[in-house]
Amino acid sequence: MSETIRISNDDLAVEVSSLGAEMQSLKTVDGRDWLWNGDAAWWTGRSPILFPIVGKAPGDILAVNGTPYPMAQHGIARRLEFSLVSKGPAACTHELVSSTATRKVYPFDFRLMLEHRLEARSLCVTATVHNMGDAPLPFAIGFHPAFLWPLPGADGRPHTVILDNGAEPPVIQLEDGLIGKTLDTSPFKGGRLALEHALFDNDALIFPEGAGTGLTFAAEGGPSLHFTFDNLPNIALWQKPGAPFLCVEPWHGMAAHAGGTAELVERPFTVALAAGDSMRFAFTVEIID
Repeated sequence: MSETIRISNDDLAVEVSSLGAEMQSLKTVDGRDWLWNGDAAWWTGRSPILFPIVGKAPGDILAVNGTPYPMAQHGIARRLEFSLVSKGPAACTHELVSSTATRKVYPFDFRLMLEHRLEARSLCVTATVHNMGDAPLPFAIGFHPAFLWPLPGADGRPHTVILDNGAEPPVIQLEDGLIGKTLDTSPFKGGRLALEHALFDNDALIFPEGAGTGLTFAAEGGPSLHFTFDNLPNIALWQKPGAPFLCVEPWHGMAAHAGGTAELVERPFTVALAAGDSMRFAFTVEIID
């Protein structure tokens, strides 16, 4: 049975479920929750971890050296129970270790650690992947947190996403859940994107490169969330069309190419982690109110 852990400091409180080590709420001291609530009428997710793939595999089949394995969208970690490794007042760490069950669909030995840590008005979520096997470990990893849109107390205000680097990165669209073949002109102008629900009529906006290491999701004249990303070169924005949330998704890896191979190692931005090595990925979100 899943267990929910609560951590807090003087400014924030976070709840994390052992199922997928998924954050369930992110509240300021005044009781406002900034995280999406998982309403099944729209989307039951809240902040899933994506591992060992990001996005879809062709026909939900992943190939490793030509051998096919069933693999649902965004991988297996979000659907599995993690073990609690440590808990303090303002931080907790969960882990998922490979097992007979995981090796039936992903034939590698791994350890995935997920830490949630509060510092003042910021939450840092860190994933660390350890290769516990004797061969290279191929994988992708991503974060998929959903935040309220409109932000708390910002009903009726225009919302924007503003890139720290002021760039206009090209966007790539999905084709039946797979990465399309061409890059399109950026919807950002001078690093600024005015949010409209129609932007997501054709699924997520995916920026393979150039979006930088930080952005702000803001309500005009109201609150904002500032994000920074570490070792996460790909950014996606997603909303179930018309839903009251926005997902800000930093990734290292993307879905397979439309019309391409099912081989794991040929997916965009796949990591190949050497035996005995580990790699860290993190995002931080600061609530500015």
